[in-house]
Order: sequence, then C-alpha cells, then structure tokens
Amino acid sequence: MSVSLGLPGIRSNEAPPVLAPRRASRQIKVGKVLVGGDAPISVQTMTTTLTSDVNATLQQIAELTAAGCDIVRVACPSQDDADALPEIAKHSQIPVIADIHFQPKYVFAAIDAGCAAVRVNPGNIRQFDDQVGAIARAAKDAGVSIRIGVNAGSLDKRLLEKYGKATPEALVESAVWEASLFEEHDFHDFKISVKHNDPVVMVRAYELLAAAGDWPLHLGVTEAGPAFQGTIKSAVAFGHLLGQGIGDTIRVSLSAPPVEEVKVGQQILQSLNLRPRKLEIVSCPSCGRAQVDVYTLAEQVTAGLEGLTVPLRVAVMGCVVNGPGEAREADLGVASGNGKGQIFVKGEVIKTVPESKIVETLIEEAMRIAEELGEGVEGEPTVSVS
Repeated sequence: MSVSLGLPGIRSNEAPPVLAPRRASRQIKVGKVLVGGDAPISVQTMTTTLTSDVNATLQQIAELTAAGCDIVRVACPSQDDADALPEIAKHSQIPVIADIHFQPKYVFAAIDAGCAAVRVNPGNIRQFDDQVGAIARAAKDAGVSIRIGVNAGSLDKRLLEKYGKATPEALVESAVWEASLFEEHDFHDFKISVKHNDPVVMVRAYELLAAAGDWPLHLGVTEAGPAFQGTIKSAVAFGHLLGQGIGDTIRVSLSAPPVEEVKVGQQILQSLNLRPRKLEIVSCPSCGRAQVDVYTLAEQVTAGLEGLTVPLRVAVMGCVVNGPGEAREADLGVASGNGKGQIFVKGEVIKTVPESKIVETLIEEAMRIAEELGEGVEGEPTVSVS
C-alpha cells in the first residue's frame, strides 16, 4: 500500500507553514554547527556531571547526542575542570561550549583546549571589559566563537543601580555594550543571550535586542524551574519569540535530567514547524461521551511506539463526536466505541477490531508503515492532547 503522510509539508514539496519568517541574523559557527542566518535552530543543553570527571561527562554527552542534542555546554569553575576540557572537546561527537564565570583565565584555557565556543558572563567575570581585546584575539586565532551570556541574577552592579532591577532594558544595555567592545576589536563571531526567570521580562528583552542588531540570539528562560513548570514557561516564551522569527539556538533550563531539556526543546521546535516533525499522537482528553478508557489507550499506544521516528500522525479517539473525523484526518487512527474500534489508514477504514485489539493493531499498522518508508527507530514519540 502506498502511504502519503499527512503532516504539514509532507504531502507536497512545499515547506511546512511557520508563523513568521526568520529574523535576519548574521551566521556564526559553533564547531560543526552553524548558528544564525538560515541555519536550522539548534537545541542545546548543559551537562550535570563534574567536568573534571572526564569519563562521566563524556558518557552523559553521548546520551545527549543520542537524544538529538546539537550543542552541549560544560561548566568550568575550577582548574581541574579546565584541565579536563581538551579530552572532552576531543572525544565529544557534538560541539562543546565551556561555561566560564568569575575567572577570566579559564576563558583562555577553554580556547586553548579546543572547545568549539566559550560562554562568558560579563556581569561576574572580574574586570571583563578590560580583557575583551585579548579574548577576541585568542578566539579569532583559534576559530572559536563566543556567547555573551547576560543573566538577570548576575547583572553588572552599575546597571542594577541605574535601573533598580534587572529590567529588559538593563539586560539589553549590558548585552549591547559588551557586543560593541568585541566589535571594536573586529570580532563578530559571537551570539548573545539575555536570560531572565520571568518569561514576560525575558520575551521583552529579546524583542528589544533583536531590534538593536543582527547578532544571532540564544534563547533561554533561566532557572525556569522543575520539569512541569519549566516546560510551560519555556514553551510560552520560546513560542512567542520563535513565532516572530526571533531565535537561532535554544536551551530549555529545567530542574530535571538534561535529556529532558533536549526532548522539550525539540518538541517546541517541531510544534512550530521549525524542525521536521516525527511521530505525533493525537488523543482526546476524554469526557462523559467517551465509551472507552482513552487515557489507557493513549498511554499504551505511546509506549508501544516509543522510538518511532517516522513523520506519522496517530489519532487515538474515544467517542463518536470527534473520533471518526480526527481518525480520518490522521495518517493512522482509531475511532472507538461500543467495545470496538474502527482502524483508519489515510482516511479509509481498513478494519474494525475489538477494544482489546486496538493497541496491538495500531502498533502493527504503524510499524508496517514505518517499514514501507524505510525508517529507523530511535528517540521517543510525542503526545498532543486535543
């Protein structure tokens, strides 16, 4: 059977629709990954291991790479961490960014170690402005890019005195000032972030920054919180900005394992058609009309299709009101009721099965379609509730 998939942009040669064109930004390199310009928006995270523990850090980087992470950042607060950077940068399969605070000597150590980029926080590196020239020369000679990372929690004291707190204007003034110092030394291979824990303040800061120059922008809601809260805050802020075309690389900051940050970041981009969609499960929230246990069906189908990467929309529906229509619009679906389910493939009912066979049948059909498409299995499916 020939299957024409139903996700946006798959049925034709047209690109999937997006909310707005990408903002025109200059392009830089973070190792092998392009950031800015027309490059795909990349997903970043940060390791949680002690950087000085090379084996543990490389193991976590390997897990993040397998999860689809594009760029990884490692902390470098001590000399032991700096000493570990050459081995980590050499063996990581994705570009490594060294995260530097307080000690400017570690900026140069990271550049010498072969890191793809260095994140600097001007607000808490001693006499940072006086050393921009030396940092710019070292980075340019090594082909290393820089992230100017301005954070609400570590804003320059002069700006806190001027604005009273970390306002959007204060964050942007700090970032633009530091950018101008690098540009005075003819160094342009940098991106900027202006992070805040309040999505409203963060969004306004990035809007102001996007209007002030063509620098590539790294999006992040800093200290976003535990997984549920942080996911909501990040999705709201990123959705607003990316929906305007603002943002070139993202990091979802969660109090959760970094693999979860990668998954959330990828799903945000997929939801906005800024990254090719993979498996999507559409399931109803259930209500008094439902004639089957939709929660259990959706969970079992999701678990059974874990790792399927085909761009496939699967509808798991539980009543006769929306069920047939949603199942018909999906690539593969079921409309359930009265102890049985109608199985749809590309809008056509191919069979009716007992409720006890619904999950098994959907998984079999999904795997058959995947095999016809020659797709592998990796990652994890996503669930959207409508």
